[in-house]
Formats: sequence, structure tokens, C-alpha cells
Amino acid sequence: MAKDGTNRGGRRVRAGAKPDALNEKLQAGRPATRMRVPDLDPFDFEGADIGDGAILNGEPMPEPSGYLSAEQRDGKPLGADLVYRETWDWLDARGCTQFVSKRLIEAYAQSFARYVQCEEAISKFGLLGKHPTTGAAIASPFVAMSQSFGKQANVYWYEIYEIVRATCTTDFSGSTPGDDMMEKLLQARS
Repeated sequence: MAKDGTNRGGRRVRAGAKPDALNEKLQAGRPATRMRVPDLDPFDFEGADIGDGAILNGEPMPEPSGYLSAEQRDGKPLGADLVYRETWDWLDARGCTQFVSKRLIEAYAQSFARYVQCEEAISKFGLLGKHPTTGAAIASPFVAMSQSFGKQANVYWYEIYEIVRATCTTDFSGSTPGDDMMEKLLQARS
């Protein structure tokens, strides 16, 4: 730390080798820990006998927010709720739903749905547009928006994937929710 109180020099943030996935550590026989939501010892509680107990079900999927399926100007729903449900199902199959925030899944779903919406507009209107005042040909604004939403969706997906990679004890490779999602969204909107 410099005299003025700022950090200078030293190791860059996120520099160096990335940590191995949890299931890879377990398969190699190396020590590994899984992050726990509450940091409590489950055997450190005292209580009275509760009898037979209750019948417990698995954690239900929280309903996606209304804005993910809001009607757009063309009268069709956005379709981000489909991405949300598919991502939740993918996380649930790997036992990682409690580690990923609902808002992170919603942000990913909305960005991906907007990306698909821009791609549809490019397909419908083409790669060129007409300048509003001069009438000259210009690049379609949907191309830049598509790239922006695609980049946002990738950033959110990498966050989700890193959480799964760090906490999943089973194989998480293979198909991901985004593999067939664009095709499903395009079919749903037509």
C-alpha cells in the first residue's frame, strides 16, 4: 500500500491458475470442501422430541418475476420465463439451486431472451437500416444491441457456471440450458 492509501502493484485480481472443480478434486482424492449455505453444525442443536415429523418435499422453483414474460410491443411475450425455468431445471438436476441467486438466473434469462429478440429483428429487417434524416444506408442498430445482450448473457452464464463448478459433486459437463434454448424461443415466438 502506498503512502496515499491506495493499493499499487502486487498480484492482479484473478491472476494465476483457476481452482479445480469440486468433483475433479473428489475424483483425484484431494481434500475438497463444498460451500454451505448456513455455516452451522447440524448436530449442534438441542430440542424436544417432535414425534414422527413432517413429510418434506424438495425445494420448489420460485416463480419467475412477471417482467420475464411481459407482453412486448409486437404482442408476443418476451419468453425469458422459458429460459428461467430451463436454467432452474438444469441447476436442480445438479443439486445447486440453493447456491445460485434467483436474481442472477432472472438477469441471465432476460439478457438471453433480449439477444434472441434482436436476432429475430435482424432476420426480419436485415443488417442494413435507413438513416432517419439523410436516408442513406447505415448498419442496423439491432446488430450492436444483439452483441451487447449476447455478451451480457455470457457474463451471467459464466457466473452461474462457476458456482456450479465450485459446488457440484456430480458431473456437470455436457448439455447446458442454452444449447437448445434459442430454437425453443424462436418456435415459441412464431
